[in-house]
Amino acid sequence: MKFKIFLLIVLTSSVAFAGSLDEAIMQSTSGMKAQGARMKVVAQNIANTTSTGQTPGAEPYRRKLIFFKNKIDKNTGYNVVQVDKITGDRKTKFNAKFDPSHPAANADGYVLLPNVEPTIENLDMKEAQRGYEANLGAVETSKKMIGSTIDLLR
Repeated sequence: MKFKIFLLIVLTSSVAFAGSLDEAIMQSTSGMKAQGARMKVVAQNIANTTSTGQTPGAEPYRRKLIFFKNKIDKNTGYNVVQVDKITGDRKTKFNAKFDPSHPAANADGYVLLPNVEPTIENLDMKEAQRGYEANLGAVETSKKMIGSTIDLLR
C-alpha cells in the first residue's frame, strides 16, 4: 500500500513538473518568435541605410523600432512575449549630405539621409541573436528535463 501511494505522489508531481516545463517551452518559443521579428526589423533597417527620397525635400527611409509586451495566451493561459508595435524612430534626426545633383536635393543642395546607424543595427542584431540562442537553450534544457522525468517513470 505504501508503494502505491508513493508511486501516485511521484506520478502526480511529475505531471505538474512536466506542465511547468511545457510552460517554459511555450514562453521560450514565444521569445524566439519575438527575436525573429526583431531580426526582421533590423534587416529592413540595414537594407535601407541609403534609401533617400525621390523628390526634393522628400523624407528618406525612417529607422524602424520594435516593441514587445507580455500577454496571457488565450489557448494555454501561459504568459508569453509578443510584438506590441513597430514604429518609425521619430527621435533620431535625419542626416544631411550636400549633393545638389541628387533628385531629392532641396533648394540648398542638401539631401536628407536615413536615420539608420549601421553600428547600432549590428548591436541590435547581436542582441537579437543572443536572445534567440538563450531561448533555444531553455527549450533544449526543458526537453532534456522532460525526457529525464519520463525515464524516471519507466
